[in-house]
Amino acid sequence: MNIEFLKKHSENIKNWLVNVRRDFHEHPELGTQEFRTHDKICEYLDEMSIPYRTSFNTGVIAEIEGENKNITIALRGDIDALPIQDVKNVDYASKHSGVCHACGHDVHTTVVLGVAKYFYETKVKPPVNIRLFFQPAEETVGGAKPMIEDGALDGVSAVYGLHVDETIDVGKIGIKYGAMNASSDTLKIKIKGESCHGAYPSRGVDALLIASHVIIALQSIVSRNLDARESGVITIGTINGGTAGNIISNEIELRGTLRTLDPDVRARMKKRIEEIVTTLPLAFGGKGEIDIEPGYTALINHDKSVDIIKKSAVELFGEDSIYEKKLANMGVEDFAYFIENTEGAFFTLGVRNNEKNIKTQAHNGNFDIDEEAIVNGVMMQILNVYNSI
Repeated sequence: MNIEFLKKHSENIKNWLVNVRRDFHEHPELGTQEFRTHDKICEYLDEMSIPYRTSFNTGVIAEIEGENKNITIALRGDIDALPIQDVKNVDYASKHSGVCHACGHDVHTTVVLGVAKYFYETKVKPPVNIRLFFQPAEETVGGAKPMIEDGALDGVSAVYGLHVDETIDVGKIGIKYGAMNASSDTLKIKIKGESCHGAYPSRGVDALLIASHVIIALQSIVSRNLDARESGVITIGTINGGTAGNIISNEIELRGTLRTLDPDVRARMKKRIEEIVTTLPLAFGGKGEIDIEPGYTALINHDKSVDIIKKSAVELFGEDSIYEKKLANMGVEDFAYFIENTEGAFFTLGVRNNEKNIKTQAHNGNFDIDEEAIVNGVMMQILNVYNSI
């Protein structure tokens, strides 16, 4: 791959990229409601004569034919926004009250479209097929899994995804070997007792007292059942129940979350949670029930693909451009499903620029990016395709 050619022609489409991104930013849509976003993506693909199909309601799967039709590399961009008020004083601020691209998905979508635009404008045929995923609902129900079930990964050799990173400067690329994001499970717990007058607690079974012991016992899983070198988090975020201050509660509901980085740790912690919830209340004369709703799986990068991303970044921006993350993110990312059984990796794209006062954290109404990062993202994904063959 001629790096100077790539840089020159990526820069040539910069104004187009900025305008596309700003348009998406002005018109954000929540997960599974990305109807305008879907239509605009299809409009751009039509202009470039790139075949596509709709997947999972508002998702789009497009295909750029390559020289070698037996190999397909996929690139993913998520398209949904967040229920946050945009408070930036810019011309491209959100026009939809209470909805904002405060997590950079407008950038991710634009980067994937930018790859298509690059090949359209240069008339260069890629060395292999490039499949483009425009995925809905990353922030809500997760669009990756249903798109996979719809055949998105059929015949794909490797898949790459990126996320804007406001913690590192524009021109930097964040990489992480192994686990990059946690898995998630929702915990719904019911503790049942028997109500009675608060003046005579011995006549009933105090569900609130039992729930207190359950909460403490659950925290002991991390401290006493996990190796200190393993990672896991149990959080009980809500506790509800009882009817009055002088009545022993007969039922308490707890809601929480489990986060882990390793499938084996996840299985062991779920088993231990179930044991505590169902057996500990018996010692108090009560009963415990639990429903564990599985969320996203852990995002575990493939080393070979991370090596490719690193190589691309060094070729484009130099040795100093690599920011290797030491710690995983305990938040979730449904790109994990794309690389659960297929070669691939997720990386981050530096968008911070202190000189321009662009440094607000994501999921904030003031969030913005240095738009030079969009060009960087396009070049990275194109070079990742070339370096994968």
